[in-house]
Amino acid sequence: MNRKPHISLILALMMFPQIVETIYSPVLPHLANSFDVSIHTATQTLSIYFSAFALGVIFWGRIADLIGRRPAMLIGLCTYGLGSILALMATDFNMLMMARFTSAFGAAVGSVVTQTMLRDSYNGDDLVKVFTLMGMGISLSPVIGLISGGFIAEYAGHLGVFSVLLILAILLLFVALKALPETRPDKIAKVNLITLLMRMLKDRDIRYHAILVALFNLVLFSYYSLAPFIFSKLDFISIEFGYTGIALACGSLLGSMLNKRLLQAKYTSQSLLRLACALVLCGSVGVYALQDSVWLLAPMLIVVMSYGIAIPNILAHALAKYKDVAGSAGAVFGLFYYLLLGAGLALTGILNNLGLVLMLAASIILVCTVQLNRAVQKKNH
Repeated sequence: MNRKPHISLILALMMFPQIVETIYSPVLPHLANSFDVSIHTATQTLSIYFSAFALGVIFWGRIADLIGRRPAMLIGLCTYGLGSILALMATDFNMLMMARFTSAFGAAVGSVVTQTMLRDSYNGDDLVKVFTLMGMGISLSPVIGLISGGFIAEYAGHLGVFSVLLILAILLLFVALKALPETRPDKIAKVNLITLLMRMLKDRDIRYHAILVALFNLVLFSYYSLAPFIFSKLDFISIEFGYTGIALACGSLLGSMLNKRLLQAKYTSQSLLRLACALVLCGSVGVYALQDSVWLLAPMLIVVMSYGIAIPNILAHALAKYKDVAGSAGAVFGLFYYLLLGAGLALTGILNNLGLVLMLAASIILVCTVQLNRAVQKKNH
C-alpha cells in the first residue's frame, strides 16, 4: 500500500462538498428573484444537486478502483470547476440547473474518494477516530460556508458566489496536484459493479445504514434549503442568515467532541447511535414548535449535535464487510444514500415546512436505529 495522505489535505477535500453547498444556501432567495422562479423551484436546485451527487459518487468510486484514487480526485475537481463556469454563463434557470448538475457530479469526488482513501489507510477503532476527527473539522463547514456565502450573496449576488466556488475548485486542484498521494492497494479485488450492487441491496445492514446516513444529512440540508426563506420572512438579510452557521458549527462540534470523549470511555457505536437518535427526536420537536421565530436555532443546535455523533460511527462501520472492494462498495453505498437524500430534499421543497420534515426524518431514524440494534443483539447471541 502507498503512503497515507496528509490528514489536513483529506479534511479539506472532505469539507469541500459541504462548504460549496453551504456557500450556495444564502443565495437561494437571490436566485428566485434573479431568474423569476418560485421558492419551491429555487429549492429544487438542492434536490437536483444531490441526485447528481449520487451519480457522481458511483462514478468516481468505481473510477477510483479502476485508475486510482489520485487521478479520480483530480478529474473530479476539474469537472466541478467546469460546472462553476457553466453557472457563471447561465442565462436562464434551466441552464443553471444543468450547471448545478455538473458541479454536483464533480463535487461527489470529495466525498467518496476521500472516504475510500481513509479506509485504505486505517482500520477498526483507528478508522472511527479518524472519521470523528473529520467530523470535528467538517463542523466548521457551516461557519465557513454560510457566513462567507451570506457576505458574497449580499454584495455580489449569485455571480459572486459562483465565482468564489470556481476559485475554490482551482485552489484545491492545485494543492491536490502537489500533495495528494495514491493510496490504492497494490492488489484489489475485481468485482462486477452490478453483482456488487445486488449483493449490497440484499444486505439489510447496508440498507439501514444508507437510510440513516441519508436522513442525518437530510436534517442538516433541509435547514440549508428552507431556513434562508424563514429568516427572509423575519427580515434578516443574507449576511445575518450566514451567521446562523456559527450555531450549527457549535452544535456539530459539540456532537463530535462528545462522540470522541464517549469513544475514549469505551462506549460502543451502537450506544452512541441511540444517543444521536434521542437528540434528533428532541431537537426536531423543538424546531417544529419554534420555526416561526429566530429561537428555532436553539433546538436546531441539538439536531446538528446528533449529526456530529451519528455520522462518524455509521460511516466507520457500514462497509466493514467490503474492505476488499472499498472504492466500488463506497460508491454503491454513496449512491444509495445520496439518492435517498435527493428524494428527501425534493419532498422538503414540496412540504416547505422545516419542522415537519425534521420530525418525519427523526421518526424514520428511530425505526432504523431500533432495527439495527436488534440485528447487533442477534449477532452477539
